[in-house]
Amino acid sequence: MKKFKKVVSAILAASMVMALSACGSSAETASQTTAESADTEAVATTGEESEKAVASDVKVGFIFLHDENSTYDLNFINAAQEACEAAGVEYMLKTNIPEGQECYEAACELADAGCDIVFADSFGHEDYMIEAAKEYPEVQFCHATGTKAHTEGLSNYHNAFATIFEGRYLAGIAAGMKINEMIENGDITEDQAKIGYVGAYTYAEVISGYTSFFLGARSVCPSATMEVTFTGSWYDETAEKEGANKLIEDGCVLISQHADSMGAPTACEKAGVPDVSYNGSTASACPETFIVSSRINWAPYFTYIIDSVANGTEIATDWVGTLQTGSVVLTDLGSAAAEGTQDAISEAQKAMEAGTLHVFDASTFTVNGETLSSYMADVDTDADYTADTEVITDGYFAESNESFRSAPYFDLQIDGISLLDTAY
Repeated sequence: MKKFKKVVSAILAASMVMALSACGSSAETASQTTAESADTEAVATTGEESEKAVASDVKVGFIFLHDENSTYDLNFINAAQEACEAAGVEYMLKTNIPEGQECYEAACELADAGCDIVFADSFGHEDYMIEAAKEYPEVQFCHATGTKAHTEGLSNYHNAFATIFEGRYLAGIAAGMKINEMIENGDITEDQAKIGYVGAYTYAEVISGYTSFFLGARSVCPSATMEVTFTGSWYDETAEKEGANKLIEDGCVLISQHADSMGAPTACEKAGVPDVSYNGSTASACPETFIVSSRINWAPYFTYIIDSVANGTEIATDWVGTLQTGSVVLTDLGSAAAEGTQDAISEAQKAMEAGTLHVFDASTFTVNGETLSSYMADVDTDADYTADTEVITDGYFAESNESFRSAPYFDLQIDGISLLDTAY
C-alpha cells in the first residue's frame, strides 16, 4: 500500500471504493506535469478552496494508444490536461502504448509512481488494465470503451463511455442537409445520395457509430444510402485515405469516418468531396470540404473520477456521459455546411434532451425488411458472446445504458447500409 502525502489522503484511501485500469510499454513516450496553483498548498476549510486542497493530494496517470498525431488520442490528451489543471492535481501521460503487455507494464509503472488513478483510452487495453487492477487494489483503474467492469466484480476497475451515437446522429443531420443542398443545386440526383464511411473494425462501437450517423442523415434526406469500408486499424493514414478514395470512386458524394488519422479528410479535400470528421475540427486542413465533427468530451469524466477519489466516494462501474453532462459535443460548422444546418441540429438536440427523439427508434429502420420489436444484446460479453439482455425498451434500442453497459452494443446491420468488406 503506497503512502499518501497528507493524513486526509490516507483516510480517503482506506475508505474509498476503487476502480481504474491501464497498460504500458517499455518503449513508450512518457511525460509528467504538475499543475501549479498556489492556493492548493494552503489548508482550506470551506468552499472551492477546500475542495482543491483535498484534490491536490490526488495524482492521475494516463495511458494513450497513440500520441497527439491521432485525433482520437489528442481528444483524450486535451481533456486530461484540462481536467487535471482545473483541479490542481499532478498527472503523468504515457503515449504510444500498444494494446498488449506493454499496457500492463505502463499501468504498473504509473501505480508505482504514486498515481491514485490510472486511465487507459483504447479498447484493447482492457485485459491488461484488469491485470494491473488486481495487482494494485489500492489504485483506481478506469478505462474508456471497455466492456468487462460489470462482470469482473473489482471495486477498483471501471468502464466509461458516452452517448456519442447522439453526437453522430446530429452530425449525420449536417451530412443530410448537405446532400439535400447538392440535390437542390442539381449536382446529384436523389438516387445518387450515397454516403461513404471509413470504419476501423467491425466492432459494435463502430457499427453503432455509422448506423447512428446514417439515421441522422436519413432523417432529413430520406433517399440517402451508405457504403462502409474498414481498415483493420484505429490509426492508419494510408489505409484511411485509400478507403475514402475507394468510396469516392464508387460514387459516394460525402464521406465520414470512425478512424483516427487525417487520411480520409485530406482525401476528401483533394477530391472536393464534403466531409464529416470525428474527434475534432479539420477546418484548418480541409477548409473547402469540412462540414462538422462530433466528439466525446472526456473532461467531465476526468473531473468526476478525480473528485470521487479526493472525496472518498465510489466511482461508477459503468459511467455514461451525455449531451446534458457536456460529454457529447459538436464543433462549429465548417464553410461546407449547408444553409439551415445549425437550426436543424439544434431542433434535434432539444428533442433528444427532452426524451422525445431516440436515435435508434425502431420505427425508423428495418433489418432484413423487418421492424424490430425485440432484441437480445450481448452486454455481458461472456466467452460465448451469448445474447442475454433485452434492449428494446419503449420502442427504441437503449444503447449505452448504465443499467446494461456503458460501451456500445448496437451490432445490427440495418437496411440501407452496405458493407464493402467485413474482414475486420
